Amino acid sequence: MRTKLFLPVSVMVLALVLSACGGVPESKDQATRLLSVNGSGTVYLTPDIAYIYVGVHTENADIAEAVAKNNAQTQAVVDALKAFGVDGKDIQTSNFSVWVTQQYDPETGLSNKTVYMVDNTVYVTVRDLTKLGKLLNTVIGAGANNINSIQFDVADKSGALVQARQKAIENANSLAGELAGVAGVTLGDIQTISYMDYQPMPYYGHGMGGGGGDEQSAVTPINPGQLQLSVTVSVSYEIK
Repeated sequence: MRTKLFLPVSVMVLALVLSACGGVPESKDQATRLLSVNGSGTVYLTPDIAYIYVGVHTENADIAEAVAKNNAQTQAVVDALKAFGVDGKDIQTSNFSVWVTQQYDPETGLSNKTVYMVDNTVYVTVRDLTKLGKLLNTVIGAGANNINSIQFDVADKSGALVQARQKAIENANSLAGELAGVAGVTLGDIQTISYMDYQPMPYYGHGMGGGGGDEQSAVTPINPGQLQLSVTVSVSYEIK
């Protein structure tokens, strides 16, 4: 019995010795204190490119005639675009659809006619905005009867994005310094940076002059205005 009791006691003593040799675990460093702010930077651009949808809509009780008329009219519009100077790669079909509708007699409420409707739409990139008004007049004269969604853009925004990011960082640094001063702390090194770019959007801050003389009265007035390009950055600073 003594031998059986001796072994557990020996194990317990050994465990205590090993525990004592391990020492007290070191305390972890305190978590870094951070000040996080958002900074924004905005630049204003003059558009140099536009995208428009130009289409032809036809209707006929005979589907073959509706399609044939639409085909001829759409081809005339495309030919007019190319003759105007638009490159073929800047003309892309975006929609071709045919559907049927029923017309009803207002007195009886009964269907008295079947009409087939055909739409063909091309997506056009316009690279010379000084000619956009004349281009619209040209396609209308060629048979386009459905024009919508003129979108202005800047072909190369890389330089503007760099400028907007710089402004956003400067704004974040200024705000962080202001907050640190009010709070009575000192800013340390930047710990994290993230940013988000936003697609250019129309800027309506300035009125755009319009009007024209008699020579321009027949040209569709188009005002590209300005685009607003914004960047937001999130920056975290160590505080001491």
